[in-house]
Amino acid sequence: MSAPPPPAGLPRPSRRTAALVLSLLCLLWGSTWVVIKFGLRDLPPFTSAAVRFAVAGAVMAAVTPLLRAREGGDAPPRWLWIVLGSLNFALSYGIVYRTETYLPSGLTAVLWGVYPLMMAGIGHVYLPGERLRAVQVWGFLLGFAGLALLYAVDVGEFGAGALGAALVLLASPFVSALGTALIKRHGAGTSSLVLNRNAMQLGALLLALAARALEGDVEVTWTPRAIASVLYLAVFGTVVTFGLYFWLLRTIDANRMGLIAYVTPAVALFLGTTLGGEAITASMVAGAALVLLGVVFVVRGKR
Repeated sequence: MSAPPPPAGLPRPSRRTAALVLSLLCLLWGSTWVVIKFGLRDLPPFTSAAVRFAVAGAVMAAVTPLLRAREGGDAPPRWLWIVLGSLNFALSYGIVYRTETYLPSGLTAVLWGVYPLMMAGIGHVYLPGERLRAVQVWGFLLGFAGLALLYAVDVGEFGAGALGAALVLLASPFVSALGTALIKRHGAGTSSLVLNRNAMQLGALLLALAARALEGDVEVTWTPRAIASVLYLAVFGTVVTFGLYFWLLRTIDANRMGLIAYVTPAVALFLGTTLGGEAITASMVAGAALVLLGVVFVVRGKR
C-alpha cells in the first residue's frame, strides 16, 4: 500500500534523503543488539533499559522545542503516545533485554526479524489497503519455517531457560507491530518529536517500575562499558532512530520502510559474530536466510 499524501504543512523528503535515512537506520538499529549485550555484562536488563529511555526522554525534551516548528505536525492524542510508550518501548524492549540475558545478540535479532510478518498480518486485518497477496503467504511459510529450524536446533543450545525466553520474545515484535499499525493509521499528521518524547518518558517510567519490582536486590555496576552502552543506545539507538523512523513513517510508502526489516537482522548477526565473539552455525545461517527470505516475500509482495 502506498502511504497517503502527507498532510498539509508536512514536507515529503526527496528519494535520496529517504534512502540515506533508511541506510542509517539499518546500520544503527543493527548495531544496537550487540551493544545491548555489552551493557548486560554489568547491568540487569530492566535497569539498563529504563536508564536508556530515561536519557533518551531527557534528550528528546531538550531538542523538541528547537525542532518542532521545522518538523510540523499536530500534537499527538494522549492515547497514541501511551500506546507507543507502553507497547513499543516498555513491553517490547523489556522483553528484548531480558531475552539477551539468555541468547546471543545476533540470534535474538534474527528471531525478532519476524516483525514484518506480524506487521503484515495485523495490517491485513486493521489497515486499509494492506490485504495480503498470495506471494506474501509464501513469505509467511518461509519465515516461520526458518523460525522452526532456529528453535529446533540452535535455541536449545544456550541452556534450560533459553527456549522459554525465545518463545516469550515473539511477543515483542507482535506488540511493536500492533503499536506501529495504530500509529500508521492515526498518527500521519502528528509531530513525531512530541510522540517520541512523551512515549520515551512513559517507557522509562514503566521500565523503572519493573526494575524496582524485579531487580531490587540485583547489584548494579556502572562500569565505563555500561555507561557507554547506555549513552549509545539512548542517543543513537533511540532518539536518532525512532525520531527518523516515525518522521519517515508519516510520508513514505510502507514497502520502502520494509527495507529496514531485512537488512537490520543481517547487520546484527554480522556484528554479533565480529564484535561480540558470538558463534554462528550452519543451521543458524540457514534459519536466518529462510526468515529473511520470507520477509522479502512479504515486504516486496505489497507492491
